[in-house]
Amino acid sequence: MVLRRLLVVLLVLAACHPPARRHEASSARRIVSLLPSFTEILFDIGAGDRLVGRTTWCDYPPAALAIPSVGDGMPPNIEAVAARNPDLVVLYNSGPNVAAARQLQRIGIRTVLLDLNRLEDLAPATRALGHLTGQDDQAESLAVVLDSLAGRPPPDATTSLVFVVWDNPPIVIGRGSYLDQLARLAGARNVFHDVAQPSSQVSLETIAARDPHWIAVLSDSGVTPAFARRREWRAVRAVREGHFLVLPGSLFGRPGPRSGTAVQQLRGLLAR
Repeated sequence: MVLRRLLVVLLVLAACHPPARRHEASSARRIVSLLPSFTEILFDIGAGDRLVGRTTWCDYPPAALAIPSVGDGMPPNIEAVAARNPDLVVLYNSGPNVAAARQLQRIGIRTVLLDLNRLEDLAPATRALGHLTGQDDQAESLAVVLDSLAGRPPPDATTSLVFVVWDNPPIVIGRGSYLDQLARLAGARNVFHDVAQPSSQVSLETIAARDPHWIAVLSDSGVTPAFARRREWRAVRAVREGHFLVLPGSLFGRPGPRSGTAVQQLRGLLAR
């Protein structure tokens, strides 16, 4: 459980990596997707049947589970990827993946690196994947919806929250993360919106002083986090009052075609 939680956190914090150079690629028939978001997009635009490899974390839609896994993807297992005989590997655009892309290209496998850090990155990534697979029309239809979500003006905030992605030491989400965007669109104020980075280590005293109404955590278990029972965390009023939002990591832990669903679900939870 601890390992699974840590890997979900690593997926959320992937947005901390700086952009790297993109690679061009043409239409593909055998694709390995090394990010759950890309896998979801490929299925959504009708190219799921082109996938011949995925990461362990590519668990949606359910049909993705039938595709052979090439490992966690952090970093990519070059041998496992190559064994799937792909004509395209799609990677998240980060420093470590640039090195992996170069290794794959050296053995004759085409790669593409795509940015996917915030909601506004979704539509460009979708259009790129549509072009790479010849699914341009389907991709454009999805991209229009995602553009609309990214450009939607947020409602007035009626409550406050903090996203705690690690508890010892506490690591929280700042405005550089798409989770901050989801909160705003759902009508909540992230009490660490003033932190420019996607995430930051803070003290428990700081969390208590900012007094969020809700503690939001990512977990597919649906269970209140263990740190809620630790004495030091009871300095936070939301912890004492049991105000936890346990959000499914498979939905909230990645930007993707279901981001609009995540906003609606969070809005409903905040209205309790």
